[in-house]
Amino acid sequence: MAHQAHAYHMVDPSPWPLTGAIAALLMTSGLAVWFHFNITTLMALGLVLLILTMIQWWRDIVREGTFQGHHTPPVQKGLRYGMMLFIASEVFFFLGFFWAFYHSSLAPTPELGGAWPPTGITVLNPFEVPLLNTIVLIASGVTVTWAHHSIMENERKQAIHALFLTILLGLYFTLLQAMEYYEAPFTISDGVYGSTFFVATGFHGLHVIIGSTFLAVCFLRQVQYHFTSDHHFGFEAAAWYWHFVDVVWLFLYISIYWWGS
Repeated sequence: MAHQAHAYHMVDPSPWPLTGAIAALLMTSGLAVWFHFNITTLMALGLVLLILTMIQWWRDIVREGTFQGHHTPPVQKGLRYGMMLFIASEVFFFLGFFWAFYHSSLAPTPELGGAWPPTGITVLNPFEVPLLNTIVLIASGVTVTWAHHSIMENERKQAIHALFLTILLGLYFTLLQAMEYYEAPFTISDGVYGSTFFVATGFHGLHVIIGSTFLAVCFLRQVQYHFTSDHHFGFEAAAWYWHFVDVVWLFLYISIYWWGS
């Protein structure tokens, strides 16, 4: 490596942003093809390319931060700001869905029967599966905090156990959500209630899957001795993201499942 007179990381040229963009294009266009023509080839191709891009891009970042020492304190500070801004952008992303929900529900139009839930809609009981899902996500928030404290105190095995539990709870939440969707007495095409319900909870479910993947990568890295008590921002970012997902669910549960029913 050439001598470097500053603490900042000048990233090497990489093909992965380009392959990631192509994968995203293939997946979105493939999704449209699947919906209209029931052909999944294009979407499957995009998914395979996306997974390959993820594996190789993340591998490069792990090498840079863990083995090559490029993630110096100023670089870690930049990564922290980047993650904060990303979560802030996610807050506004979900704000749009809540805005749509409250815009429709606080003053229901005559077309909806002047009532919320709209006339003819059978809603889900908020004290059954949705309440269980709330308990599952709150428990996962506890276990991810346990994992964080274990890493800071060099309790390696405890951190592995806590991370494994968090991932299991995330997968259990996703399974319960899928079962709820399958058994729901209404669909996304049932007017503004169906669309606001499924878009808001569906995007949250996608974020749970992304967060579970994030934590699974951290789990593998913890097994491989990548994290130390003072150098573990990869895990910290995953924990922040997971707490954000938890908070969004609490707002979804209170607004859409409980108040909205």
